[in-house]
Amino acid sequence: MNKLLVFGTLGASLLLAGCQSVNTTSGGAVGVERKQYMFTMLPAQEVDQMYAQSYQKTIGEASSKGVLDKTSENAMRVQAIADRLIAQAPIFRPDAAQWKWEVNLIKSDELNANCGPGGKIIFYTGLIDKLQLTDDEIAAIMGHEIAHALREHGREAMSKAYGIEMAKQGAGALLGLGQGSMVLADTVANYGMTLPNSRANENEADLIGLELAARAGYNPNASITLWNKMSKVSEGSPPEFMSTHPASASRISALQAAIPKVMPLYENSRKS
Repeated sequence: MNKLLVFGTLGASLLLAGCQSVNTTSGGAVGVERKQYMFTMLPAQEVDQMYAQSYQKTIGEASSKGVLDKTSENAMRVQAIADRLIAQAPIFRPDAAQWKWEVNLIKSDELNANCGPGGKIIFYTGLIDKLQLTDDEIAAIMGHEIAHALREHGREAMSKAYGIEMAKQGAGALLGLGQGSMVLADTVANYGMTLPNSRANENEADLIGLELAARAGYNPNASITLWNKMSKVSEGSPPEFMSTHPASASRISALQAAIPKVMPLYENSRKS
């Protein structure tokens, strides 16, 4: 156990030594103020370029299979909602106004959506069709995904992985850990270091996404109806402490507490 504690300390030390503290976004009305640590040898521009290549490959494959939806009513809905949310992104980080945003809808039963580094959005029709999403609920999901990109959670996770890998190599050499112990160390690193931060990232994306949607004129209460729907289709999922995503009950409670902070923004947007 002492060796594992040393491993965790070593991992944290190596991670901090190779990282710099940054504020990727302003706190907004929801008050997301956590400082983040990014690996200095992994600049944002490089991450954006890597993801853009992967994104174009995904879109190209969808197009070749005939599942890239550019013309349907839902495609128009997704684009229009995205445009309104993207217009609010510079409130959290001004440079987002210069990002090369892209929005695409893919025909798939998958209940998924994402916004990668640099503003590359993919939405899947399964979400809209299976959950019968309203525009407000689509905005809740998309706002959440855009928030991940604004906060650079992907680069943050990659930075963390760099530190953990460095710690593994160092611990193996310094502590003489055998293969079995290294596997155990991987588990400790995963559940003791990586997953709690991932849950924190999810909470941040929920809060910033809630504010983005409110500022864009979408009802914040839709985040509650959305997660009530999601909880019904995700029964049997792993418990919260084994998952990178907060349990639906915890998520709903946090969103309900934050809604009063953004409701005036929503009401003001409806007047303009």
